[in-house]
Amino acid sequence: MLNMRRRSLAAVATLTVLAPALPADEPLTMAGVLEAAAASDWRELDQSRALYLYLDSGVVVFELAPEFAPQHVDNVRKLVAGRYFDGLAILRSQDNYVAQWGDPAAGTAAARPLGEASHGLPPEFYRAKAGLEITPLDSTDAYAEAVGFVDGFPVGSDGERAWLAHCYGMLGAGRGNEPGSGSGAELYVVTGHAPRHLDRNVTLLGRTVHGIERLSVLPRGTAALGFYAEASEQVPVRRMRFGTELPENERIRLDLLRTDTASFERLVEARRDRREEWFLDPVGRIELCNVPLPVRAHVD
Repeated sequence: MLNMRRRSLAAVATLTVLAPALPADEPLTMAGVLEAAAASDWRELDQSRALYLYLDSGVVVFELAPEFAPQHVDNVRKLVAGRYFDGLAILRSQDNYVAQWGDPAAGTAAARPLGEASHGLPPEFYRAKAGLEITPLDSTDAYAEAVGFVDGFPVGSDGERAWLAHCYGMLGAGRGNEPGSGSGAELYVVTGHAPRHLDRNVTLLGRTVHGIERLSVLPRGTAALGFYAEASEQVPVRRMRFGTELPENERIRLDLLRTDTASFERLVEARRDRREEWFLDPVGRIELCNVPLPVRAHVD
């Protein structure tokens, strides 16, 4: 694995070549890095991969990762096309953990049919590392031999396999005890401290890029594992749609900072060595899930 710290410092040394220069007399900060980032350092959210969750409180948008979970992403497309999620509910909000939604009647005779979607899929806990362009992060990790980013998604690797990591805001497909019991009909989002022990045990298929606060502030369930004890406590899911299904004036256009750029390397370095006036100790270290993945409103 390449040494990210050395690469980051090299990028800073060639600032004038790779990106607009930052003021020499100011400490390297996230705000300064983003202000100096070139337009080419950003990519617009692909609406064909943008999944919208509509709640009474507003909209949550996810970016899906078919490179890691192609079968689950395809199954979710079928569920959304069949309007499976419309009128279901958020069933669980566990403190410092996850928010989860699906069919309250799942597993009973009253369960909503899945239409053309599959009821169970082979687990997509990881994929071959070969063929992935991973931007490495110089960080000691408890759950992977190496960590980094692929197209904005946090990943772990053991040298042969690679997998999405359970960082804040990641989107996963719930399952039962059987590895192939997940389908995408039950989805969850990490709303607490990164539960990395779930890596390679549950299929992750995307990340939240807009509106995470609408899930993280949900009332906590009072039953075991944060499930809502009464149906009246459940939060309605009004509908789910892909961006390409929406009229253009209803699409939320976002720019995501590319993780394969010198600007991103500088951002990592700024967050690793904190030079703002408030910090007495610059820290000098960073973990995978502590690296911010900036999103902004689209700039034409």
